[in-house]
Amino acid sequence: MAMLLQMTTFLTQYLYGSKNNVPKQSDALRIGILSTAMINSAALINPAKSHGGVIISAVASRNLDKAKKFAKQYDIPKAYGSYEELLNEPGIDAVYISLPNGMHGTWAKKALNAGKHVLLEKPFTANADEARSLVQLAIEKKLILVEAFHWQFHPAAHSLKAILDTGKYGPIIRTYARMTTPKGSIPRSDIRWQFGLAGGSLMDMTYVISSTRYFLGAGTPREVAEAKARPTSQDPRVDEAMEATLRYDIDGRMVESKIYSDMWRANALGVVPRIWETPSIEIETEHAVIYFYNFMMPHLYHYITIHDKRTGKTTTEKHYSGGPQWGNRGETWWSTYRYQLEAFVDMVRGREPAHWVTLDSSIAQMDTIDMVYEKSGLGKRLPTPEEVDPPRVA
Repeated sequence: MAMLLQMTTFLTQYLYGSKNNVPKQSDALRIGILSTAMINSAALINPAKSHGGVIISAVASRNLDKAKKFAKQYDIPKAYGSYEELLNEPGIDAVYISLPNGMHGTWAKKALNAGKHVLLEKPFTANADEARSLVQLAIEKKLILVEAFHWQFHPAAHSLKAILDTGKYGPIIRTYARMTTPKGSIPRSDIRWQFGLAGGSLMDMTYVISSTRYFLGAGTPREVAEAKARPTSQDPRVDEAMEATLRYDIDGRMVESKIYSDMWRANALGVVPRIWETPSIEIETEHAVIYFYNFMMPHLYHYITIHDKRTGKTTTEKHYSGGPQWGNRGETWWSTYRYQLEAFVDMVRGREPAHWVTLDSSIAQMDTIDMVYEKSGLGKRLPTPEEVDPPRVA
């Protein structure tokens, strides 16, 4: 279902972006893109069309012809045949890095050393050690670095967090976050299955940990009580699916959080793809059971149901704009990525963003991922050696 949501986002953003092109400011932030990945159009190119303070200036690939083709398709002025060439371009202020997981840390460091602000795709790095090193460099360089957990920038996420924070329904008792993709939706040739590129379901579907931590307001868990990986038949080091139970200390209470990621989800009755399984999270509190359906792409469709245990009544909420953090900023058609871009530009320009994914949070995220992998017996992921030039990498 995650793949279907992504494709739908491509389409809706293309349609809305085409209708809402705005003139560019003379001092617009000039962003370059490292890779020609499919995600680029939804995550940055289309959102930038409706932001007057952003110009997509260049794209880089290890294959110049591929970069030129991509640039022509999306009306990007410059194309480079190496990532270094783009980073050496003085007219570029920031970069968006959508390379394979194992390459995130290496190229984010190179971008920071080149004086560029960085919008970095999730997962932040291959592991927590690499995350700490990257964060230290960003601090030293006094540059903006942020992990692109786009869903956290949407009003729907903020609205539910505000409900939980009021304490109206009592403290959180447990959570369960799930993200799956039907069997066969991600071809086995895809880079997300490659151990050498820090692949695996938990790395790709790290949203299950992100959502858990966000709504709990937590860092790393006290412990990973259990973790069970289902390795791929092609490579036992790569998780096709991961189930884990995390235990958090929240205000002196223990909260049990279960997560489930699956990039090869079996069909219902053996034949029906589970396309209804959008990334979702259930949160049980003392007085309510709350369910956030499609937290990852709420701009397409979502709902938040709140079942009050005391009254037996269930209410439903939907939030597409405004909310406790954005106020009167934003439009109902803005995607999670468009909200994220708004915050990124604000931060780079020295303005207070409506929401932000802190560097400490990204370290805690990678710490948690490492803990789950180690508990499962697979061991933490490793950065891709710089000299490696794997196939199908943009």
